[in-house]
Amino acid sequence: MNRQLRLFCFLILAFATSLPGFAQEPTWQRLINSDKEPQNWLSYGGNYAAHRFSSLNQITPANVKNLAPAWMFPTGEVRGGLNATPIVMDGVMYLMGPMNRVFAINAATGEVIWKYLYKVTTRNIPYQVGARGLAIGYGKVYFGTVDNHFIALDMKTGRELWDVEIENTELCGCNVTSPPLIVKDKVIVGGTGGEHAHRGYLSAFDASSGKLLWRFYTIPAAGEPGSETWDPRMLKYGGAPTWLTGSYDAELNLVYWGVGNPSSDFYDEFRPGDNLYSNSIIALDPDTGKLKWHYQEVPHDMYDFDSAYECVLIDYQKDGQKGGKTQKLLVHPNKGGYTWVLDRATGKYVNAYPHVDVLTWLKGVDKNGRPIDMQPVPPDKETFVCPSAGGGRNWDHSSYSPRTKFWYNVGWEMCNVIKPEKLEIVEGKPLFGGGIDFKPPKDKAAYGHINAFDPLTGERKWRYLTDGLNVASLLTTGGDLLFSGDVYGNAFALDAKTGKKLWSFKVGGSVTGSPISYSVNGRQFVAVPVGMGSLVGGLSAMMWPDKMMPEGSSTLVVFALPETKGASRAK
Repeated sequence: MNRQLRLFCFLILAFATSLPGFAQEPTWQRLINSDKEPQNWLSYGGNYAAHRFSSLNQITPANVKNLAPAWMFPTGEVRGGLNATPIVMDGVMYLMGPMNRVFAINAATGEVIWKYLYKVTTRNIPYQVGARGLAIGYGKVYFGTVDNHFIALDMKTGRELWDVEIENTELCGCNVTSPPLIVKDKVIVGGTGGEHAHRGYLSAFDASSGKLLWRFYTIPAAGEPGSETWDPRMLKYGGAPTWLTGSYDAELNLVYWGVGNPSSDFYDEFRPGDNLYSNSIIALDPDTGKLKWHYQEVPHDMYDFDSAYECVLIDYQKDGQKGGKTQKLLVHPNKGGYTWVLDRATGKYVNAYPHVDVLTWLKGVDKNGRPIDMQPVPPDKETFVCPSAGGGRNWDHSSYSPRTKFWYNVGWEMCNVIKPEKLEIVEGKPLFGGGIDFKPPKDKAAYGHINAFDPLTGERKWRYLTDGLNVASLLTTGGDLLFSGDVYGNAFALDAKTGKKLWSFKVGGSVTGSPISYSVNGRQFVAVPVGMGSLVGGLSAMMWPDKMMPEGSSTLVVFALPETKGASRAK
């Protein structure tokens, strides 16, 4: 090999090894193309479009009745339950329990490979001690903590690689309760803080070192576009958190993130105006953190109707129009019981429709999707509003099946009385601006449901009435099944085409986490996190006090079909 060629090869090798994750799994290419690996579940939403769909089809409507526990894993800490989405790669599961306990587990047997028990730095934890999971990439496990740190572990050993404090949780009243999103060489982390005097943001860290690379504030600074939608006094304290996990479109190179409510929630003396970018969807350039577009769903929110939920990316074609124009949609359920549909390239409004039955806070939307005749919440009166601040649903994730072309979403029919109260503004301290009393709708009892929708038009294909309020996320599979669970301790499966209930199993605790499906050695598994951990999980007990709630737990229950000779392999 001549000298020039050796030098060229050396430079290529040096460049390649400088990239995060060189020779370390999962690589960025595996993460962004995870649909090609149905045996794994590589990210929080199942893929970067937030579909929560597995193409595995060994378990079907015909045999799901035979589904039985294969193994169980208790996390060893009941406080906080089990809200997490398990992550699976190549036969190893990575699971986060409450208090940021992390486990690597043999995904076929439940045997522990390693564990990491995070040492929380304060007793003053805001919001909750449970967590919704973690992310993996480049040989590392990444997660944020309940005391607002950003941690990386070695995937093979569980050894801590770094511990970076994002911001002092006792000073900001904020923390991290959801998994980060890995995008190329960055790990993007959101946070809570919508009920505190705090200014929300997204942070992007270097995936190799943990160094902060950029930060996008969800409330503009004085003089920036959007700052005119606030009283200047609230620019540092107006909430707008990023407490769930975003999505990413590789073709457009855009990260999409939902932004939560402004604070104070119910008392608005110090925040006249639309309060950007609260209750908005933001699209950012992940390389720079620069805003590319935004769309606000609930201007000047007075109801605690976050837009923080998942941004579902769907390439939509009407029935019978194969080969026709594909619409690149972003489908976004809002806490206020409405779903907005946008063009995800431009942020332009396409459609909006309700996903609950009982709505008092608006009369509809105009041609641009802006709410019409929003219900006032006077500071000196109590106001009955539907749905409640608990939401027309809460953080429990929807699912989209590319097989049925249905988008599946949860709905809650419950209301509240808002009681505004003026509070002193102290940085990092609670700033609800009042209280709420949960109530059923005025003319009927509270109820919940799971629905299948056409994601563009909102046409409802079927409805399943849930037992209480369904707090668990939804999972659909290539076997045309929908899996979830209820707060009374039942995991269940529905026919994804019809909504008919086909299977249920008593799991011993409330199901408030996010089921997934994966396979090992050709055997398909369905993993169901069990254990009440949601802040809104107790609403069912409030609405139905005569129904017995399960005791506290924090256990992963993993199901599979019985092993038989000649059984078909998952694919």
